[in-house]
Amino acid sequence: MFKPFSLYVGLRYTAAKRNNNFISFISLVSMLGLMLGVAALIVVLSVMNGFDRELRERILGMVPHATITAYEKPISDWRALAKQAAKDPRVIATAPFIRAEGMLTNAGRVKPAFVQGIDPEAEANASIVTKHIKSGDWQQLQAGKYNIFLGKNLASNLGLRLGDKVTLVLPEASVSIAGVIPRLKRFTFVGTFEVGAELDSSLAYIHIADAARIKRMQGVEGIRLTLDDLFEARSTVRDIAAQLNGYFYISDWTRTQGNLFAAIQMEKRMVGLLLFLIVFVAAFNIVSTLVMVVTDKKSDIAILRTLGASRGLIMRIFMVQGAVIGILGTLMGTLLGIALALTISDLVEYFEQLFGFEVLSADVYFISYLPSEINWSDVSTIVIVALLISFLATLYPAYKASRTEPAEALRYE
Repeated sequence: MFKPFSLYVGLRYTAAKRNNNFISFISLVSMLGLMLGVAALIVVLSVMNGFDRELRERILGMVPHATITAYEKPISDWRALAKQAAKDPRVIATAPFIRAEGMLTNAGRVKPAFVQGIDPEAEANASIVTKHIKSGDWQQLQAGKYNIFLGKNLASNLGLRLGDKVTLVLPEASVSIAGVIPRLKRFTFVGTFEVGAELDSSLAYIHIADAARIKRMQGVEGIRLTLDDLFEARSTVRDIAAQLNGYFYISDWTRTQGNLFAAIQMEKRMVGLLLFLIVFVAAFNIVSTLVMVVTDKKSDIAILRTLGASRGLIMRIFMVQGAVIGILGTLMGTLLGIALALTISDLVEYFEQLFGFEVLSADVYFISYLPSEINWSDVSTIVIVALLISFLATLYPAYKASRTEPAEALRYE
């Protein structure tokens, strides 16, 4: 079978058992360094992609992509407003809301809560909450029943069981014959949801009619919009508001969650850049390995030159040897990185259960587990860059080998 001479000799040099074990060790270290660098890059970027996905699908699946609220007074004819906004082809769904911040209390336990008054049917179309119901029936949120749905962690922190009573305390005072007292209302706890994010510890849902009575409001506070392209939320909500009759205050998710998204993107770039340094270090190891191999093989190079081998042939021989180290290291690193990226969530969960600790606490981080999503374009970029760096690392040692003079190399042999 035909095999180019440079490829044949380069592979022989790579596979041969050298007398110099130190060079063999350095070659192995170079390969392992490249493998670990590539694997670390794939795993870390996959985790960063996972955080990005969770932000888009979980956090931005629960919070509004954009909102339209009236100035100073509630929106009375909100159905007409929602219908007009829904005419825009970029709007997937609309839902009314009334927001309230307060404290939930039960059996001496007190927790802050962000309470959303919603229309259950409209909210089911506009958010992902109904896909993450853990207990209870979403349809129990009925006008006048004063039922409440809580995030799983919030319900657990309050020590609630289905059917228990929980008191909502609003930071608004009511004047009565007994004096100024805070506004209180008892609700029946009817269900929980869990999205695996910090919202599980702070968010509560009640029917919008109950929220209007508590806040003594005629109408709704605003309309939430779910859009087909959330990254165009700012321009989309501006276009919609410009077509509406009246003056409205508009907002979008970039004002509430934008800093978090930007931080994830910046961290992904910076971590990727730092981890690429590992690949560069491995490439320098390839350089040092080939330099030592060239020194060790000077007599062989001289003999080949004497037999008529050209400088280009000698250069290609050592480029093949360096390329083998780069290709094997990159291939093994890619396979290891993909395997870890696909299983890292399960591995972290296993070690959490084994050692009894939490890597990501929902009370601190916006999600409670380590996500991972392989982006094949990232993997392709990593592989191409690693191979390119490995190839460039072979040029200088191969060039030095090609400049070896036979007479000088064989003088003391």
